[in-house]
Amino acid sequence: MPAGSILVADDDSAIRTVLNQALSRAGYEVRSTGNAATLWRWVSQGEGDMVITDVVMPDENAFDLLPRIKKLRPNLPVVVMSAQNTFMTAVRASERGAYEYLPKPFDLKELISIVGRALSEPKQHPSSVGPEEMDSIPLVGRSAAMQEIYRLVARLMQTDLTVMISGESGTGKELVARALHDYGKRRNGQFVAINMAAIPRDLIESELFGHEKGAFTGANSRATGRFEQAEGGTLFLDEIGDMPMEAQTRLLRVLQQGEYTTVGGRTPIKSDVRIVAATNKDLRVLIQQGLFREDLFFRLNVVPLRLPPLRERSEDVPDLIRHFLAQVQREGLPEKRIEQEALERLKRYRWPGNVRELENLARRLAALYPQETITAAVIDSELAQPLPPTADGPAVEDTLSGAVERNLTRYFAGFDNGLPPPGLYHRILREIEYPLLSAALAATRGNQIRAADLLGLNRNTLRKKIRDLDIQVIRSSV
Repeated sequence: MPAGSILVADDDSAIRTVLNQALSRAGYEVRSTGNAATLWRWVSQGEGDMVITDVVMPDENAFDLLPRIKKLRPNLPVVVMSAQNTFMTAVRASERGAYEYLPKPFDLKELISIVGRALSEPKQHPSSVGPEEMDSIPLVGRSAAMQEIYRLVARLMQTDLTVMISGESGTGKELVARALHDYGKRRNGQFVAINMAAIPRDLIESELFGHEKGAFTGANSRATGRFEQAEGGTLFLDEIGDMPMEAQTRLLRVLQQGEYTTVGGRTPIKSDVRIVAATNKDLRVLIQQGLFREDLFFRLNVVPLRLPPLRERSEDVPDLIRHFLAQVQREGLPEKRIEQEALERLKRYRWPGNVRELENLARRLAALYPQETITAAVIDSELAQPLPPTADGPAVEDTLSGAVERNLTRYFAGFDNGLPPPGLYHRILREIEYPLLSAALAATRGNQIRAADLLGLNRNTLRKKIRDLDIQVIRSSV
């Protein structure tokens, strides 16, 4: 006896054939069609235990059909497939009530698993975001890694689950946090962000929870904290690994009991805030070092979400650079096109600053170059690191280290007796460090916190080196 009846709708006959065979082998009864009208007729007649449908069909878009299906048969799970693999496709699928969204091409084993889960535990997703609110595209990329992010974000938007976003600097952690808020059920509340690394440690508790008049020297009046400002909305705790232990204890109390007290206050204040945290550090290592509370980690890490670095999704670079060039054009900068060879150069670059570095490059290209078409030569002149000749060639790090070794070998060979002048170590170290630190500061527009993260240095170490090497730090508004 069949395990269930599946209705399949896709205008591609090859996909219908593949789905028919795979689902039939799994024990399901399958009916398939190439148009939305037939699918709607079957659904309205009460047929099928589940629907699998493509978004774009010749007679009607599935996103227009989905609300009618959910109104008529709210418990009928619908899986949406689409070759338009964008974040907004996943969002639309979720807000229209789809059980699951699958980007094409999809894995048949995953599809069979989804079908089994849907038929055993049918779900409903409440509608939340109207199509008129979806003009902007907050996340860009069609890679498999980003598709997983889209699907996870779409599932999380209608929940209040605490999310921990991890990823290198510049991967877009705050952008994902904003998407969770802007397209979720708390979108009418405030999105409030606080960066733990950017606030003096002795002020973080006051910034988070507010303080009473006279609570400490300089507290001349009562001040509201970020928790109070975010009431009913979302509080984004960026660089959570830099939070001091005292503030961690207070935050744990909020997560456990749903209330907090201001600095200097005694009356508990109820809190209705969704917490989204982010880090570019390994919090488990910080726990081992005694710098982060393990119980707080488990409270924050309810749903872990890792953002891949740009080098792991290089196929997204063309979409991203076009997106940023279009964005800066809307801001008033000249229109730019980018030739194919230039795109290949960009895809082979390792992007240590990730998406943020690519966005900054797009702004420079639009602002500084008069030609309408950006060539490969322009890209070569802009990128700070040498590019490998092919995808199979030596890595950037190998090329760089080899060049340093060859230059030093030639330097030592220049002395007849093989003995360079004294003090060589510090002299060469300065010659290497100065341009390296200067380049990192330029890439981060003078932001020493981000430059330290990029270099893998402690911020105090970076500040000392800046002083010792007399490096001019110029902050840019671009």
